[in-house]
Amino acid sequence: MVKVTLVRSLIGTIPAQRATAASLGLRKIGDSITHEDNAVLAGKVKVISHLVKVEKAGE
Repeated sequence: MVKVTLVRSLIGTIPAQRATAASLGLRKIGDSITHEDNAVLAGKVKVISHLVKVEKAGE
């Protein structure tokens, strides 16, 4: 499991990055989600890597 937290604002980002954050369920700074670690999640995190913090979550 991986915990992804939005740590920077989406203001000023390109629409594709905003859409990626929304698809992960991240709307405001401090929002967190926990997902299983897979290739789809890794690709989404790579697109917005400068806006999020990724941590291993306990199972």
